[in-house]
Amino acid sequence: MTDDLTVRPESGAGGGERRRSLRRDVSGPALLAGLVCVAVSFSGPLVVVLAAAAAGRLDAAHTASWIWAVAIGSGISGFALSWWTRTPVVTAWSTPGAALLVTSLGHYPYREAVGAFLVSAVAVTLFGVTGWFGRLIAAVPEGIVHAMLAGILFSFGAGIFGAVHGAPVLVLGSFVAFLFAKRLAPRYAVVIALVVGGVLAALTVGLRLHPGSGGPTVPVLTAPAFSWPALVGLALPLTIVSLASQNAPGLGVMRAFGYRPDDRLLIGVTGGASVLLAPFGSPGVNLAAITAAICSGPEAHPDPRRRYVAGMSSGALYVLVGSFSGVLVGLFTGLPRELIAVIAGVALLASLQNSLAAALAPEPGRDAAVVTLLAAASGTTLFGIGSAFWGLVFGLATHAVTSGRLPRLGLRR
Repeated sequence: MTDDLTVRPESGAGGGERRRSLRRDVSGPALLAGLVCVAVSFSGPLVVVLAAAAAGRLDAAHTASWIWAVAIGSGISGFALSWWTRTPVVTAWSTPGAALLVTSLGHYPYREAVGAFLVSAVAVTLFGVTGWFGRLIAAVPEGIVHAMLAGILFSFGAGIFGAVHGAPVLVLGSFVAFLFAKRLAPRYAVVIALVVGGVLAALTVGLRLHPGSGGPTVPVLTAPAFSWPALVGLALPLTIVSLASQNAPGLGVMRAFGYRPDDRLLIGVTGGASVLLAPFGSPGVNLAAITAAICSGPEAHPDPRRRYVAGMSSGALYVLVGSFSGVLVGLFTGLPRELIAVIAGVALLASLQNSLAAALAPEPGRDAAVVTLLAAASGTTLFGIGSAFWGLVFGLATHAVTSGRLPRLGLRR
């Protein structure tokens, strides 16, 4: 957490050296972190995507193409960025963006919606590559960044115990297994909790896994159309949600774990992927926040410099799921929600602990950190923008009032 791990390519490192380094750095916990990351993404946020597709009256082929586009875009960009920067870069679709589409997608013809997706992707890319957005994020004090991350992760920690009433044997058994493994074999504590949880799920609530329709997913290309109503009603709010609810927390999570992300590279690559995939139905590929914490924390690997393997693992699995979404999406969505809740919760416990300690350790600025934590953990959504962003806003406002200083933006990069 305290190391300054700047996200930059390895200068002078050739392909052979990178492959040798990767062979040394691969570890079971890092690969599992990638699996948990993808399982969390496809067991919860995917439901929002399917609801948005239903609201837009998309048929099965266009819905499958949407899932293919966001999964392939997330997988390739996350895998490539993790490989190139040697840091755990996790990318995903925007769940708040999909939630926005649930209420608005049905008001526009699908071709106009695709046009709005394309315009939004271009706008996000321009914000990223110019460096303006990165300067805003870099101006946020570290304590507020850590508090924002703690607020994001709080619901996952509390979710362990919130799931007890639904499957007490499964949840408590998995949690107890995690605690004992944490003492005896800490590097494999999450693995052991997952195995025990799977066995208990099969014995109690059941594992409702089904392969779905077989065969590779066939993407559907849609020619975009442009209209002012769609640009104002879809492109503009999608751009704001992408930057505020996804990329801002995503950069903040990386900073909270000691990494120093090159915002131009990361947002530029994800924005470029969004531009290419918009005609296939993707409303955008962004930096992940919650699932990024799974791959960036100590549970992925004690050495922060070897956690990039978790980012590559999640990227590869995204591509696999996207390529065979008819088969594998059914498997991920068939996992009991209680099992996902407990595994995600225990995988993020160390990250939550470290974030709380870093946010509240220095007394100066503690008021701002507490306000940030409470606002980010509240789940409040205003104007279609999630609570992580508002945690930053309220925290910065508290910092300005209590310290009498406003964060300053650097004029030079």
